[in-house]
Amino acid sequence: MAYVDGFVLPLPKAKIEQYKEMAKLSATVWREHGALEYRECIADDVKPGKLTSFPQSVNLQDDETVVFAWIVYESRAKRDEVNDKVMKDPRLAHMMSPDGLPFDGKRMFWGGFEMMIDR
Repeated sequence: MAYVDGFVLPLPKAKIEQYKEMAKLSATVWREHGALEYRECIADDVKPGKLTSFPQSVNLQDDETVVFAWIVYESRAKRDEVNDKVMKDPRLAHMMSPDGLPFDGKRMFWGGFEMMIDR
């Protein structure tokens, strides 16, 4: 069954174009190493909530927006294999440090998920 890595992060609005270029390169690298899908989405209809929300989840600031992203793999084993290759890919070396990211990596969250329904 397919496996998904999901991500949510705060992105400074002033760095959307920089992030978009990084995401395009990341998509290329992940797909070349075996990911089935690579999706990056920017908030459009995302409101603060009373108890929980995407903005609250990343402590969103006034000059930021939310990015929601996911990568699909054929299995968890394939995900582990792909991510191992991605982390060693020299094209992404500049992004593997906190200084290389156009957002606050400390407020990003992510996780791996087994596909429950796939229609």
